[in-house]
Parts: sequence; C-alpha cells; structure tokens
Amino acid sequence: MPGKVRRIVTAVNDAGRSHILSDTRLPSAEVAPSEPLRVGLWTTDAAPASNNGTHDPVPDGVILRTPPAHRGGSVIRMVDFPPDGVRQHDPEDLARRGCKTTPDRTAKHPGFHATDTVDYAICLEGEIWAVLDEEETLMRPGDVLIQRGTFHAWSNRSDDLCRMAFILIDAEPQL
Repeated sequence: MPGKVRRIVTAVNDAGRSHILSDTRLPSAEVAPSEPLRVGLWTTDAAPASNNGTHDPVPDGVILRTPPAHRGGSVIRMVDFPPDGVRQHDPEDLARRGCKTTPDRTAKHPGFHATDTVDYAICLEGEIWAVLDEEETLMRPGDVLIQRGTFHAWSNRSDDLCRMAFILIDAEPQL
C-alpha cells in the first residue's frame, strides 16, 4: 500500500450525467521511497458543502493546515507513520499548521496536539498507538477512533509503516 494514493473525483456534466472528473495519483510531487506519505485528498469550505462545478480544492495533494481552513469545512487526508525514531515530530510545525500544543504535552510526546474538529481516524495498515493525556490504546487495521477535539499524539512502536486515513470536520472549541 505505501506510495501515492489514487483519488477519483466524480461530477455532473452539462447533460446532467454523472462522470469521472479526474483520476489521479497524489501527491503530484515525487515522494522519495524513504519519506512517509502525507497527502490531502479533498477539502470543503462549509456545511452543507457544494457539489456544483469542477473546482478541485487540492489539485496537488497538499493541504498546508491540519484542521479545515474555513468554519464549517472538512478535510480528508492519508498519512503514513514510520516507526517511532525514524522521523521526529516538530511541535513548531504543528502550530504553523493550525494545531494547538502545550509545553507539558510536547514533553510527553513531541507530536501531541489538538484541533477544533471532530476527527474520524481509520487505521488502514499496520498498527499505531493513540496517545491521550490519561491513557493510550493500540489501533490495528479496521479500527476507527473518533477524536473529539482532545489533545492526542500518534506513536508507531512497531517496525513497520502504519497508514491512517483522517476525516476532520470543523467543530466548536472544547469548553
């Protein structure tokens, strides 16, 4: 499974008939074999989202922010997590991408962050630990974590790559 992701997008043509608008592999840039994948597949700006037109919000497979860029928006992406120690998380990069971080949580794990979103995190391949403030749990293929705006980190303690799919939907901040 490692490598680029095939993304197929549908639309309605001028005759009102459904068709395949695009069928591409993302990201469009080359991915070095040793680099883990982080590919954005689609975003929306509001809910309900518009299905009109042919605009592609992520033509190159790159989404710079982690949460949606707009209130009411959504993001879907796939991320490959190499084994811990192969690549270090950067808390400053998380902050630049719109994530919340705290020094005490960063000390526990440099990837600790939160977003004002409801996230559906789906383990597709490999295994990964979902690390929270108070506890952690091992996720395996087919497991789904519903992340409700809480601080968390991902820890791949295996020797193999883990591929996750994430759907992030804008949400009200935690009180």
